[in-house]
Amino acid sequence: MALVAGVDIGNSTTEACVAEIGPGGRVEYLSGALTPTSGVKGTADNVPGVVEVVRRALKEAGRGVRDLSAVLVNEATPVISGLAMETITETIVTESTMIGHNPDTPGGAGLGAGTTVAFGSLTECGPGDEVICVVGSGVDFEDAADGINAALARGVEVTGAIVHADDATLITNRLTKPIPVVDEVTLVEKVPLGMAAAVEVAEPGRTIRTLSNSYGIATVFGLDAEQTRMIAPVARALVGNRSAVVVRTPSGDVTDRRIPAGSLTLVGEHNKRSVGIEAGAGEIMAALRRVRPLTDASGEAGTHVGGMLARVRDTMSELTGTSAEAVRIQDVLAVDTFVPQEVTGALAGEFALENAVALAAMVRTSRGPMRLLAERLREALGVEVLIGGVEADMAVLGALTTPGTGRPVAILDLGGGSTDAAVAGDGAVRSVHLAGAGDLVTKLIDSELGLDNRELAEDIKKYPLAKAESFFHVRMEDGTARFFDQPLPAEAFARVVVLSDDGMRPVPTRHNLEKIRQVRRAAKHKVFVVNALRALEQVAPGGNLRQIGFVVVLGGSALDFEIPDLIAEAVAGMGIVCGTGNVRGTEGPRNAVATGLVASHALDLSLESAG
Repeated sequence: MALVAGVDIGNSTTEACVAEIGPGGRVEYLSGALTPTSGVKGTADNVPGVVEVVRRALKEAGRGVRDLSAVLVNEATPVISGLAMETITETIVTESTMIGHNPDTPGGAGLGAGTTVAFGSLTECGPGDEVICVVGSGVDFEDAADGINAALARGVEVTGAIVHADDATLITNRLTKPIPVVDEVTLVEKVPLGMAAAVEVAEPGRTIRTLSNSYGIATVFGLDAEQTRMIAPVARALVGNRSAVVVRTPSGDVTDRRIPAGSLTLVGEHNKRSVGIEAGAGEIMAALRRVRPLTDASGEAGTHVGGMLARVRDTMSELTGTSAEAVRIQDVLAVDTFVPQEVTGALAGEFALENAVALAAMVRTSRGPMRLLAERLREALGVEVLIGGVEADMAVLGALTTPGTGRPVAILDLGGGSTDAAVAGDGAVRSVHLAGAGDLVTKLIDSELGLDNRELAEDIKKYPLAKAESFFHVRMEDGTARFFDQPLPAEAFARVVVLSDDGMRPVPTRHNLEKIRQVRRAAKHKVFVVNALRALEQVAPGGNLRQIGFVVVLGGSALDFEIPDLIAEAVAGMGIVCGTGNVRGTEGPRNAVATGLVASHALDLSLESAG
């Protein structure tokens, strides 16, 4: 009996499988273990992590390092991935044309239109004048309410108000006639006076209807077709707001322009294409399909994408000792997304969702660094270290220990930086390694929700959401209620929360539960589902997915509560049996490569003994 340990060094985690190999290649699996990867995959920095995971697995099996015959490591060529995002549209407001934000407590409800008048000038207005009162800083809410009431009593039609302080509700509660009031306008002194304006506040739980509609604005201000076309960016920027102000000035302008974001050059084996990043992800991925297989890519200098590709090359160059010019980009994935950007020239810190393109890229290198890693492991463990086969081949062997699988089988290994796929039929294994996985999903969630908190975005990606409806229960995202014996934390009350393993975590955003859920699922679909289909198409016989009988989803992201289901739905119409792997019937989607290394070594030993 030979005691061996198979070790899979991944980008994020290092896994081990300890087994005894008996006569005829019979394998008895004893234990498994997992630990974070130390250093970059496939380099000598991995040694501490490998030593730790091997010791853990041996301890669980009741054995020691001295009992080992060999340690089997996968051919873990370094993979470096990078992420970048280019914003490709921008909303610019000149002459203070728009105020559209969501103060916590706007006052009143409805739509008011009139001419902007400073609070101090209300006394100069006569009966029948339709005005919007602009209340600057330093005006007490009671004085503001008294002044507006006095104007109303004289017959002045005060149809709305714009207020600097957070006083909207206090003012409207004291008025003799309800009017819409928008408050917390920080640059209220820049609101142009004597101009036609409209103020709209929606009822609680609703969003504005008129000022977020191009034709609604046209109706209020009497615009012609060309003017309506120019005001369209204003309406789009105000969609989803509970309150807004639009002021029409003679020279005012709102533009929605595309920002030159540089170009991406894709080099294939037979041709080369350049595509402008502002053309969007669809055009970039279409160009990639035309040049496939990709041999290299470069971005225009001075752009985020150009900088990201350069960083990826430099990092790989430092790891392998090769020149940056010799490092080649193996794959890219482009995804259309939205980024909340502050509106240039706005008066209340307004944000508009601008179009952006997120790009992931990946490079790999030769197995040269693995030899040095194997030598260091021999010194650290005092045991023979063998470099096993290609990682994808080993993953397939491990996946085949999942009960109910059979050939032809495909595996999808969903990691943090890359998505790997392989297909094993009766012949050789075909594999592909693509850029884009869990890290890109986290970045999309973080940017689209405007969180600026990567750790929270990671939790939103991994765990279900709920809304705290009382101090003792939450409403889950599937509509069911969950009750608690102890009162919920005060900071969670009436908030959307993430139900993580560490407890309940409030999401500090004004987005409702459905919006956050939609962003999360869309990000997973854009990355994991798109990449899964892209990968399977490249490894399937003749590019026909119907030739694949089984797909086994492996890797850390396969533990996600909805990614495997999203992929299964995408391939269901092609007659493919798809599900999360259960390696050896006990390990779930983990440990496939480590198990495959042991199975492959056992097969080699049996062939040697037979020969």
